[in-house]
Amino acid sequence: MVRLFSLSAIFFSVSFFYLASPVSAETSLHKDRSNLPITVKSNEMTADNKKKTAVFSGKVVAKQGDVTIFSNKLIVSYAEKNDEVEKVEAFGAVRIVQLNRTGYSEQALYDSRSGRVTLTGSPRVVQGSDSISGKVITYYVDDDRSEVSSGGDPKARVEAVINPAPRKK
Repeated sequence: MVRLFSLSAIFFSVSFFYLASPVSAETSLHKDRSNLPITVKSNEMTADNKKKTAVFSGKVVAKQGDVTIFSNKLIVSYAEKNDEVEKVEAFGAVRIVQLNRTGYSEQALYDSRSGRVTLTGSPRVVQGSDSISGKVITYYVDDDRSEVSSGGDPKARVEAVINPAPRKK
């Protein structure tokens, strides 16, 4: 039996996409998606109940509410005791879209125990005309904070492009 997972956990409270642009109260980025239907499409799916994993591969598109993850492969790992999602890993051409925010990377890892999302492999997040990139982008779901780092590489740099809103006359 394949037990599907809550994409609200996978979608990491996608508010890590919030950059410098103001967000109105009506556009709450912490919208609860847990009761919304989940659709995962892929070329193949393999479930291993003994290993507590589900692997989706080939043009993966996972959607819940206004959040969509695109990747070449998506691995969902469940906890031993309670079958809750322990971690979700997305690999290859990862793109996470919510409203006007899009995150790009080669890998994304959501660790439910630590409430941390880590994007690696040339990660970049774009919202409107603003963007941020670095070697590692980490979002702490429970703390509603993010870090962008050079990953300890002295040659790597963090780059943020923030376009101020036009002044009202």
